[in-house]
Amino acid sequence: MTQTIVIDPVTRIEGHAKISIYLDNDGSVRDAQFHVTEFRGFERFCIGRPFWEMPAITARICGICPISHILASAKAGDALLAVEIPPAADKLRRLMNLGQIIQSHALSFFHLSGPDLFLGYESDPAKRNIFGLIAAEPDFARGGIRLRQFGQEIIEALGGRKIHPAWAVPGGVRSGMSAEVRAAFRQRLPEAMDVTRNALARFKTVLDASDEEVTSYGFFPSLFAGMVTPEGNWEHHGGKLRVRDAEGQILADQVKADDYQQLFGEASEAWSYLKFPYYQPLGYPDGIYRVGPLARLNVCDQVGTPLADAELTEMRQRAGHRMVTASFYYHYARLIEILAALELVTQLLDDPELGSSVLRADAGVNHLEAVGCSEAPRGSLFHHYQVDKNGLITYLNLIIATGQNNLAMNQTVAQIARHYLRGDRLEEGLLNRVEAGIRAYDPCLSCSTHAVGQAAFAISLIGPDGRVVDHAVR
Repeated sequence: MTQTIVIDPVTRIEGHAKISIYLDNDGSVRDAQFHVTEFRGFERFCIGRPFWEMPAITARICGICPISHILASAKAGDALLAVEIPPAADKLRRLMNLGQIIQSHALSFFHLSGPDLFLGYESDPAKRNIFGLIAAEPDFARGGIRLRQFGQEIIEALGGRKIHPAWAVPGGVRSGMSAEVRAAFRQRLPEAMDVTRNALARFKTVLDASDEEVTSYGFFPSLFAGMVTPEGNWEHHGGKLRVRDAEGQILADQVKADDYQQLFGEASEAWSYLKFPYYQPLGYPDGIYRVGPLARLNVCDQVGTPLADAELTEMRQRAGHRMVTASFYYHYARLIEILAALELVTQLLDDPELGSSVLRADAGVNHLEAVGCSEAPRGSLFHHYQVDKNGLITYLNLIIATGQNNLAMNQTVAQIARHYLRGDRLEEGLLNRVEAGIRAYDPCLSCSTHAVGQAAFAISLIGPDGRVVDHAVR
C-alpha cells in the first residue's frame, strides 16, 4: 500500500497543474506525477480554417509567448507556399524572436523564480513574490521589470502591440522598422546590458550557496535537443535540429524540421492532458530529453557572440562538465541567452535592411504539408500542418516545448520529494521547493495543454490505503 501527496495548485507558473507524490509503506517516495488537468483543443478546432489565419489563431494559445506561435506558424505557412521569404523579413522575424526571448526570460527569472532565489525558499510566503522582491531589493527588481519592458517594446515596435501582433504572415511580415525607432532602441541597450550582467553576477552568488539545490532540482542524465546553425552555433530561429546525450555525444544533427517525427514520438498517460514526447530511437520512457535554454546551450558548440560565449565557458566550468545536466542551471542559461539576445539585437539594429519595403513573397498553395519550427523561450516549438488544395487545414499537430520537458519535470518532482520530504505532512518548505523545481523549466501550460479556468497548482499526499493524508492548494 502507498501514500500519495498531492500539490494542487502549483503557483508562480504559467498555467494550471497539480502534483501527486506517492509514498511506500516506509514513508519513502516511490513516484511522483506532474498532472496537467485542463484541455482546450486547439489541434481540433483549427481544422477547416485557412492556414493564412493560423499565426493569429495559434498566438491566442498563450499571452506569454504568442510570438513563438506566430513565428512557427508563419514558417509552416512559408513552406506551404514553397517560398523563400525576403532577407529583410527573415531579419525582422529574428529581431522579434529576440525580443520575445528577452521579455519571457526576464519574466521567468525576476518575477517567477527571483523571489525563491533572492528571498529564500522558506521565507514568508506572503512576501515571497515579486512585490516582496521589490520591497527587499527595489533597484534589482526594477531592473528586471525594465528589461522585460525592453523586450516587449521591441515586439510592439515591429508588430504594433506587445501581445498577439498581427504581423508575421505566410511569406514574410507586414512592416519593417524605421531608422528612428532603431536609434531609440540602440540608446536603451546599455541599460539592458547592465541589468543582465548584474543579474548574472547576483545569480552566481546564489549558485555558490546552492549545492543542495543543484544536486536535487532535476540533476540526472538525459538527452538534450535544440536548433543549431550549420557551424554548430546557438540558434533561435532558422537552424536545424541537433540531439546530444549527457556525455556530449551528438546522436542526430542538422535534421530538418520536416523530419522531426524521425527524432521525436509522442506518448500519453491517463493522468495528464500534457503529452509525453520522447526520442524515438530510445523509445518511451527511456528517450527522455530536455529542451529550452539549458538544452540549447548544451547542444551548441558555442553561442557565437563574445559576451555570451565567455559566460557559457564559465557555466560549463562551474558545472564541471561540458554537458550541464542539473536543471537548477536553467536559471543561469536563461540569463546567458538574454545576454546573447542583446548582443544579436545590437547587430541587427545596425542593419539598414530592417527598413526595407520588400517584406513578403506572394504565392498560392504549392505544398499540402509543412512543418514550422522556432526556438521558443522554453524550447523547440513545432507546428505541423496538412491542408487541402484550397489551403484549409485538414490536420494540425503542435509539439510544445513544455511538453517535451514533461518526462524531465516528472523526474525532477520525484527527486526533490525524495530529498526534502519529512514524514507525511506538506510543510511549506517542501511545497515551495517542489514548485521551484517545476519553475526551473519555466513551464507554459497554456501552450502545452491549452488550460482554462482553474486554479494554478495543488498537491495531495495519499496514504497506503488510498486515503488523502494531506492536501494543499496554492
